Amino acid sequence: MVIVDDRVAHGEHEDNTGPLVTELLEEAGFIVDGVVVVEAETAGIRNALNTAVIGGADLVITVGGTGVSPRDRTPDATSGVLDRPIPGIGEALRASGLAAGAVDAGISRGLAGVSGSTLVVNLAGSRAAVRDGMATLSSLVPHVIDELSGLEEV
Repeated sequence: MVIVDDRVAHGEHEDNTGPLVTELLEEAGFIVDGVVVVEAETAGIRNALNTAVIGGADLVITVGGTGVSPRDRTPDATSGVLDRPIPGIGEALRASGLAAGAVDAGISRGLAGVSGSTLVVNLAGSRAAVRDGMATLSSLVPHVIDELSGLEEV
């Protein structure tokens, strides 16, 4: 998991989303290998993603930096890592957020896609977005991971 937050990276603020994502992933049966906190810089985000992909992670969740402010660079960094985008996942995350009343979900630029054999998904940085996003991902992620691992080949 990659947390994109300047204040957390500089030790000015405690990470309050990483533990939540870890808890929700573990409840869903995933093993969380680690949490990396990076500044909202394209190169740092891209390096963290590439490290996870090269390390063989099945899933990498990024949290933060998906909006439209000048420091929101996560989708830009992610697009440079993805081999194949999966637009439907990002659309599902935005739709579920809007349905839950999160107006900010409508301006999220979060992406999802495949890098090598790793599923990469961008979530917005709020705890509400993480909870809603993880609920939306709970049925999608196992299916994608099964397909990427070849378990659903005929």
